[in-house]
Amino acid sequence: MTIGSIIGIILIGICAGILSSMVGIGGGIVIVPSLVLLLGLSQHTAQGTTLAMLSFPVSLVAAMTYYKKGMVDWRVAMILCIGFVIGGYFGSKVAVNISPVVIKKVFAVVMIGIAVKYLFFEKNA
Repeated sequence: MTIGSIIGIILIGICAGILSSMVGIGGGIVIVPSLVLLLGLSQHTAQGTTLAMLSFPVSLVAAMTYYKKGMVDWRVAMILCIGFVIGGYFGSKVAVNISPVVIKKVFAVVMIGIAVKYLFFEKNA
């Protein structure tokens, strides 16, 4: 791995960290496409790498900042965690058996769907 690659990966991580802590996005929306488009990783490898990176210690730092401001519902977070672990297990079993072309299209459709919902159908809160 070259020094340029290392710097690029660090910059991707910084951007994802900023966006993740600001608006709750990062892994799927910033890191995965960056790893595929900028570093040439396969969709599957980008997804697996991102999941590995999003381990407990990384997320905890940002969550603690929100917690200190009274902006974390730990009961909901723990219940979500149970569902996320179960969903992550089964989702990964399916994803690793889907062709790279199909998984990229599924990823793109999900991102487009979220964008359309936020742009045109989200209630102002």
